[in-house]
Amino acid sequence: MARKPEPEVMGGQDEVSAYASAASQKHLDAIDNTLVEQVLSLRPGGQASKGFLLDLGCGPGSITLKIAIRCPHLRVVGVDRSRTMLRVARRSAENQNLAGRVSFFQGDAGQLSFSGGAFDFVLSNSVLHHLTSPERVFEEMARVTKPDGTVLVRDLRRPSWLAFPFHVRWHGRHYSGVMRKLFEDSVRAAYTPGELAGLLRGSGMSKARIFLRKGSHMGFVYGARSKTCQAGVK
Repeated sequence: MARKPEPEVMGGQDEVSAYASAASQKHLDAIDNTLVEQVLSLRPGGQASKGFLLDLGCGPGSITLKIAIRCPHLRVVGVDRSRTMLRVARRSAENQNLAGRVSFFQGDAGQLSFSGGAFDFVLSNSVLHHLTSPERVFEEMARVTKPDGTVLVRDLRRPSWLAFPFHVRWHGRHYSGVMRKLFEDSVRAAYTPGELAGLLRGSGMSKARIFLRKGSHMGFVYGARSKTCQAGVK
């Protein structure tokens, strides 16, 4: 099935409301938690008493804040292109008394304002399928990560045209309304594992380890801890 790209910025009020409300739903919350556990398995910040983690394409900040709660030694930064998403994220950080340790900035993942080697851990979740030039974003991820740091990217995966109806019916069975449409559009826009491997070969993270998760997700881990990727992801 040919890839059908999505807009790079998801900032419409309906989209923001769907993502923000879906974060409280049991199904999506459980998926988010598996990513948080995967981050923890990679020991963000290593043995240091303090560390810096960057969440690219943080959206309404639900995963960003989950990590901040679980990793009190980290200074966490979220970046997104949508001002509306960031307003929701900042409000949530204040409500959870995390505004002093979590910061949210508007920015382009392909042209970050941070200096090289600024972060111990760089995370990106469900952003890859929005990107028209992933290689440029991959280069920026590698640039802002410390030499002994880690990059973790996770996203949906695109099935074949034959499997698509069954794929979205099963993996999207917990969604309805706007969220269901967003999910189907995202699956159409997602890359395949083979396409991801090709993108990585042309980037500064050619040695990254690709993983698949439960038929619906895929991603890669790059860095010194890439071989320790756990949380049920193989």
